[in-house]
Amino acid sequence: MKDFARLFTALDQTTKTSVKTAALAEYFGTAAKEDRLWTIALLSGRRPKRTVNASRLSEWAAERAGLPMWLFKASYDVVGDLAETIHLVLPEPRGTADRSLTAWIERIRGLASLEEPERQAAIFDAWDEVAGTERFVFNKLITGGFRVGVSQKLMTRALAKATDIPETELAHRLMGDWTPGTVSYDGLITAPDPEAKLSRPYPFCLAHGVDEIGDLGPAEDWLAEWKWDGIRGQLILRGGQHHLWSRGEELMTDRFPEFARARDFLPDGTVLDGEVLVWDAEAQTPRNFNALQPRIGRKTVPKKLLAEAPVILRAYDLLEESGDDLRARAFAERRARLEAMLDGIAPEAPVALSPLVPFENWDALAETRATARDHAAEGLMLKRRDSPYHVGRKRGDWWKWKLDPLTIDAVMIYAQAGHGRRANLYTDFTFAVWKGQELVPFTKAYSGLTDAEFRKITHWVRRNTLERFGPVRRVPPVHVFEIGFEGIQKSTRHKSGVALRFPRMLRWRHDKPVTEANTHDDLLEILAAYG
Repeated sequence: MKDFARLFTALDQTTKTSVKTAALAEYFGTAAKEDRLWTIALLSGRRPKRTVNASRLSEWAAERAGLPMWLFKASYDVVGDLAETIHLVLPEPRGTADRSLTAWIERIRGLASLEEPERQAAIFDAWDEVAGTERFVFNKLITGGFRVGVSQKLMTRALAKATDIPETELAHRLMGDWTPGTVSYDGLITAPDPEAKLSRPYPFCLAHGVDEIGDLGPAEDWLAEWKWDGIRGQLILRGGQHHLWSRGEELMTDRFPEFARARDFLPDGTVLDGEVLVWDAEAQTPRNFNALQPRIGRKTVPKKLLAEAPVILRAYDLLEESGDDLRARAFAERRARLEAMLDGIAPEAPVALSPLVPFENWDALAETRATARDHAAEGLMLKRRDSPYHVGRKRGDWWKWKLDPLTIDAVMIYAQAGHGRRANLYTDFTFAVWKGQELVPFTKAYSGLTDAEFRKITHWVRRNTLERFGPVRRVPPVHVFEIGFEGIQKSTRHKSGVALRFPRMLRWRHDKPVTEANTHDDLLEILAAYG
């Protein structure tokens, strides 16, 4: 644990990629294998589940520190991070224990089987055995909120440096439904189980956003597709089985049983990259993302929902054919092979080809892009004809050319401090629109402003708070912000009756008085047009 705590400190104290890579590579070269495995798991989002809820942990920390609960909560409001607050208020430990990272994690996982008094005693004992950064890391692990500023790509690069295994191969080995409880370090990294490869997806190729397509060079070097508003996924057919993975490495096979039929229409040894969409068979068009939402997060899908929201995969890339990895081949070739594979596929198949969007020049494509919402799309994808299927984002070959967001001008009425590095800034805001003479809240947003703007609004909130509700501050309705969003839908959970998809602050409208902010009727008009 001491070595992992030192690694955490080294990663947390720098923003330089080279320094982080070197620190990780050194750790991977010297740490015990089981600790390396857990570190890889933690940095790829495979954290142990929370075994104590935040409220109970706060009460126990306040008790151990000898603080009244109101004072602990006030401290938490200022610090903004539960693990750090506990770390700051606890008394010094009574002793020290030299346990490995793996031993501490197993101890944390074991808390789930204990009754509450035993669980509290075990946590008190742990707090008495660790100090400094080790205690802070322990708190992060126990709250289920362990995060550090390292991307999986950076971690993979460091692991490649430490093992001399190519980064692209490691990226593939780290994909899939593994945990430290189901695989060893050697089984995952140095000598992977060939059976595990049957279900393993490839690392997704990702795109950067583009604004000026004229800078991309000759239009004939590119192919265009619709950018669908669904769930991106890889459909894998290997060894007589099928698997569906999301871009976030989540196994979705059981949530979308329709894809079991794909084995009846496609050959074994096939991996498709595409978009999972709710499909309107009568109109032969995809429905918007709102129709897909009821199926997200379900482990089982009732027959009624299967009938109301049937899905297909609109395939736009072929990554594997007859068991051969095609990712190094040019996109134009992969696309031709995909078209040949799906040519004449039966209408009842759960897979269909995502069509290319024809264009002669950039101006013509711009006109087509303007009609994207008519096709239930968010914009266009641009892919260079000769591009391989990269691991992650690589600037230059794939671009997403999205439509400008829908917008509405709204009034800020509540503010809340952020977390972690933003704990001392007000960054999370609630916005409202006019309904008659009343301001009705309709969305929250926490991104889009510059650091200077966040500091400015934080100073204003502190000087103008009207009421406090825990960490939330009610403020005078005097500031207007332009809110951008990708979609809108009906919602029974919100007083406004609507919910926005991906809301963010586009700009602070210093030029606009509150009386000229948009109205609830304006929201309903957008809902009628695009919901």
